[in-house]
Amino acid sequence: MRQVIFSADDFGLTESVNDAVARAHVEGVLMQASLMVGASAAADAVRRAKALPKLDVGLHLVLVDGDSVLGHANLPHITTPDGKFPRNQTALAFRYCFDPAAKREVAAEIRAQFAAYEATGLKLHHADAHKHMHLHPIVGRMMIGIGREFGLTRVRVPAEPPAVLRACGEGVGLGDHALYAWSRVLRGQVRRAGLQAPAQVFGIKWSGHMTAGRVARLLKTLPEGESEIYFHPAVRRDAVLRGLMPDYEHEAELAALLGLRAEGPAELQGDSRLRGNDGR
Repeated sequence: MRQVIFSADDFGLTESVNDAVARAHVEGVLMQASLMVGASAAADAVRRAKALPKLDVGLHLVLVDGDSVLGHANLPHITTPDGKFPRNQTALAFRYCFDPAAKREVAAEIRAQFAAYEATGLKLHHADAHKHMHLHPIVGRMMIGIGREFGLTRVRVPAEPPAVLRACGEGVGLGDHALYAWSRVLRGQVRRAGLQAPAQVFGIKWSGHMTAGRVARLLKTLPEGESEIYFHPAVRRDAVLRGLMPDYEHEAELAALLGLRAEGPAELQGDSRLRGNDGR
């Protein structure tokens, strides 16, 4: 059986994103969202989530290109003076791997973000990481170990099968195959911890460009098992979104989620179950 989960990242980043998450859940097919607890609009996101009891919310762990919870004074080796994590993901990955001080700080920040999520009063449905930083074996291990202390039961494993992308007419390169193979490390960590994860996740190759046409092509080629398709919706591209993600099609991604309302795509009927907020 094929099952589809439609999810949204960056919940709490801006009110424009929060507006889109709420609308896509009420008027569209969005069923879960990942919350940035240290972002400027996190409190607004929490308020909205509490008014939407069928929206499954989890932690969107931020350890690169975003705001920390503990601040620079507590994280001098891994944040800039303004308390933000740098954008250079490769440099941070090496630091998290080889710098003992950085390892201690990232563990402390992970714990602080889970604690901040717990303080919201929202149920922890899942956890994932901004820019999939939990694919880093050390970060993944820490997220799982610390997360389990806070009741974590489900993790996103960013595993996007190249064969499916090829069937959608997308060019597939060595990087796509390498990333898919590397995701097995995190899947093994998740499995050994006894946690749940979707069989495959889509939105990596088309990150920020999960438009209606691409989603339609993808839904026709989904493999068996549970698939997560994640989006970055927003009702408008505000200054923050333009600065952080200048080429993302936030509004088009919201339109795609709204367009999938009702019974779901015809190609998923009969031999599969399209999960939605009207009939889980």
